[in-house]
Amino acid sequence: MSGERRFFRDREGEKILLLDKGKKGLLRLVFSRTAVTIFLLAAQVLLLAVAFLRLGEYYYSAASLVAVVVSLAVINRRGGDPEFKITWILVILAAPVFGIPFYFYIREELGHRLVNHRVREVTEETACLSPPQPELVARLRREDPGMAGLAGYLERAAGQSLCDGSGAKYFPTGEETFEEMIAQLERAEKFIFLEFFIIQEGYMLGRVLKILEEKVKAGVEVRMLYDGTCVVGKVPYHYYQEIEKLGVQCRMFAPLRPLVSTHYNNRDHRKILVVDGRVAFTGGINLADEYINRVRRFGHWKDTAVMVTGKAVRGFTLMFLQLWDVAAGGRSDYLKYLNASAPVPARGWVMPYGDIPVDQEHVGQMVYMDILNRAQRYVHIATPYLILDNDMLTALTYAAKRGVDVGIIVPGIPDKKTAFALTHSYYRELIEQGVKIYEYTPGFIHAKIFVSDDATAVVGSINLDYRSLRHHYECAALLYGCPAVADVERDMAETMAKCRRLTVEDCKRDKLSRRAMGWLLRPLGPLM
Repeated sequence: MSGERRFFRDREGEKILLLDKGKKGLLRLVFSRTAVTIFLLAAQVLLLAVAFLRLGEYYYSAASLVAVVVSLAVINRRGGDPEFKITWILVILAAPVFGIPFYFYIREELGHRLVNHRVREVTEETACLSPPQPELVARLRREDPGMAGLAGYLERAAGQSLCDGSGAKYFPTGEETFEEMIAQLERAEKFIFLEFFIIQEGYMLGRVLKILEEKVKAGVEVRMLYDGTCVVGKVPYHYYQEIEKLGVQCRMFAPLRPLVSTHYNNRDHRKILVVDGRVAFTGGINLADEYINRVRRFGHWKDTAVMVTGKAVRGFTLMFLQLWDVAAGGRSDYLKYLNASAPVPARGWVMPYGDIPVDQEHVGQMVYMDILNRAQRYVHIATPYLILDNDMLTALTYAAKRGVDVGIIVPGIPDKKTAFALTHSYYRELIEQGVKIYEYTPGFIHAKIFVSDDATAVVGSINLDYRSLRHHYECAALLYGCPAVADVERDMAETMAKCRRLTVEDCKRDKLSRRAMGWLLRPLGPLM
């Protein structure tokens, strides 16, 4: 890396690497690439709005008739969720001059059709590298026909393989996850792949970058992919170039550019770390200090992750390489990295899977609903956001009505007031139907967990909200019959003991402002 290096010392006196050039002055911030990009995007939106309004002066009366026709087209359009259709109809009828062009702009994928085509092309061309395993599915069917059906669905819809010969270790805190990540990074000999929604300078990222620089010097191949929204308040626009000076191959996914595009709606929300094809991590952890409670913004930050070993690592390696090739515009030697994963002696089944927003399959939601529909005794859930469509709402309440213990842990201290208000808007309906809601009183819970009947668990990046279930690139590990499932349930029970269980009376006493905000925003939930 050229130029003067900046370090700070951690609590133990260790030097931690910083790449940013320090705090920006006001003028530097105002005229930064990110600020200029945001300004130009806002200007385009404003110009479009003004144009629609001016245009409305000439044909507003006719727009109402057109709005009815377009609304009928929305209703009759094949596929699509009722909630999305209702939201669009509301927007179109309430503001036809703006709503009609906006609907067609979104529907026609203007600004990112080529990217979506590239995603489909890469995933289709590499699907053969994760072929179905009919023998394994048949073996699982003898043990649990329902789980075998879910595995078969994931093989077809998510392009992933059911895996035996795979282990899983669960981490109930971000701190424990991070220490294991560091230990595995220090053992790297061949390659390291990192894919995170958020990176931000501080102790956590600095310690990782220091190891990555040392590993590059030792001949280890290192690639890092992070989401382009990090440039908004997290890292400078050209931060990836600073990382590349360490010898790391680095890319931003969907970087913000001064051109309005619906591509910005589809973020890379995945959290993946793969080391040598031996181990892979996924969960809620990003590379920023609040995830390990070095910085406290919303009380205690509760997060979780899982480390998989053996054949299942291939699935996370494949997911990383697919999105890397989309962002980098090349084609990787997939077999070189996939063949590095060897089976390990382990009990149970592990199935990595991803979800992409460019197909018609809502894989993340289907997995969650399948678990709810097959549960016999309990389903315990942790999610930072609870913004539900009718199908998921029905699945949750129906499970409770069948006598299943359905418990959902949500934050006690919110990170986003609008999302918190929307989350609260579902509480009373869920509680009245038998679902138990627990608020994590120590602070913010960022974990994304489903665990059921001491047999099945999901740990990954997928929240119970429209963004995760519809718009983002996501990933998770499905565990069945693994010892780690008991660890997940034990952690959920211990976390519930720190929570406050809400009642209908609590909902009635909720702040009027929060209830009003939830009431107003709920129809727009699919667009948020």
